[in-house]
Amino acid sequence: MDKTVIGMAVLRIMSGCLELSAALVMLRLGEVQKALVVNSLLAVVGPFVLFSTTAIGLVGLAERLSPEKFVWVGLGVVCLLIGVLKK
Repeated sequence: MDKTVIGMAVLRIMSGCLELSAALVMLRLGEVQKALVVNSLLAVVGPFVLFSTTAIGLVGLAERLSPEKFVWVGLGVVCLLIGVLKK
């Protein structure tokens, strides 16, 4: 199996475990204010995981893509990040 795919999958598995753990912490805390703080921390992690997995994928594709296609993929990633992070 491709090391790039394994790296991307491991990051997503770790992110999923973090999400499940945060949900359990929210249930244990049992208060809206505290659960909102936990949720806010997850909002910081989400874009980081998205950026990291995308970066790993792009590095894995770098040798297979022409420079023109690589620019198009990069522009797509930038558009996606703007859409996710813009307030």
